[in-house]
Amino acid sequence: MTESVWDYPRPPRVDPSTEHVVVEHGGLVLADTTQSLRVLETSHPPTYYLPRSAFADGVLREAQKGASWCEWKGAADYFDLVVGDEVLRSIAWAYPTPSAGFEALLDHVALYPGRVDRCTVDGERVEPQPGSFYGGWITSRVAGPFKGAPGTQGW
Repeated sequence: MTESVWDYPRPPRVDPSTEHVVVEHGGLVLADTTQSLRVLETSHPPTYYLPRSAFADGVLREAQKGASWCEWKGAADYFDLVVGDEVLRSIAWAYPTPSAGFEALLDHVALYPGRVDRCTVDGERVEPQPGSFYGGWITSRVAGPFKGAPGTQGW
């Protein structure tokens, strides 16, 4: 069944997911889980938050730069992903003290799917949400239009 992102709520909602989520880069599996959380917000494809325990040992490293504020979820800290000798800087984030209503995000990490080689949901390759700011994951199960493309910042 296809979900329209225009049916998602504002403020966003956190839904548990048993979909099989895999993150790969440089020929390695960086994260693998069937226990993610999807943050669903009007006009955005879902952002998947993976349990920290889903990431391979040594992959997550606190970033030297990166912090942001979400009016709903609170203050985010950023992480680098370390893949062998390669460091993917500030491409993942988490909420160490999520705001009320978003406590489920504690100990979960999201990442930009377009900044790694491959992310899949139930075997389907994910397309990243347009633009450089948002971290949504587009699959055939979600329909847009999606915020993030040129001309959509005011939505």
